[in-house]
Order: sequence, then C-alpha cells, then structure tokens
Amino acid sequence: MTPDPETPDGESGADSRDRDGDSDAHARRATVRVRWADGDAAALAAASVAPDNTDEMATTVDGATVSTVVERSTTGGLRTTLDDYVTNLQVAQQLIDTTDTS
Repeated sequence: MTPDPETPDGESGADSRDRDGDSDAHARRATVRVRWADGDAAALAAASVAPDNTDEMATTVDGATVSTVVERSTTGGLRTTLDDYVTNLQVAQQLIDTTDTS
C-alpha cells in the first residue's frame, strides 16, 4: 500500500474511520461566528438556518453571537457546507432587516 499524503501513518485516506471505528482524526473543521445587532436577531438567525444544518454542524447562540462549528471528512465537503451555510445566513440577514419583529 502506498501511503496517502494526507494520512502520515500510511492508513488509507479513502476510509473516514479510524481503527476504532470513530470519525476520521484528520477531519476538517471550521468555525463561523457572526455578531448580530442583538440577542433577538441572533436567536432568530440561528433558528432560521437550523433546519438546513447537517449532523456535522453544531450551532450555539451566546448573546448577539451565533457560532457554528462545521466538521467534514474532506476539504471539498467542508467548503461546500460552509458556502451553503453562509448563503443561508445572508438570506436570514435580509429577512431580519426587512421584517418588523415587534
């Protein structure tokens, strides 16, 4: 077996599981943090994008900040998921800006 350049221990990069069956130790991870005008806007934004979140995403709201951690097994998968998530946040922002929530 020829070692995969992304797996220095020589394990095949084709399988996203390690020897114990857990997720790949070489997973790609990114955190997106967005500060909204206030806590209400942050909660509304997080709730509006939540239905599209995958199992590889974890979102928290802390005051006016929404933080989402995305973890995927490939760089391309991470990029695609982040692109979709940021697009969803842009739509949420547009709706929050044009909707009176009072």
